[in-house]
Amino acid sequence: MTILYILVPVAIVLVIVAICVFNWAVNNGQYDDLDSPAHSILFDEEDPAHLAARKKTDQGDTSAKNDEQHGDRD
Repeated sequence: MTILYILVPVAIVLVIVAICVFNWAVNNGQYDDLDSPAHSILFDEEDPAHLAARKKTDQGDTSAKNDEQHGDRD
């Protein structure tokens, strides 16, 4: 029973530390782009297919940003 006096505060401190680390990661942009790192490890940087896919993605991001800035023109 006396072990609970040690384990409960330790568990509470660990939860607080985990919440602080999660908040730090979110505020520093660790979760901003979840797809690129997962895809980049699968492809060689000089692979033409990979370069074409990155270019297509970059163009898609650019056109999406332009649509947001100027409104949807459809």
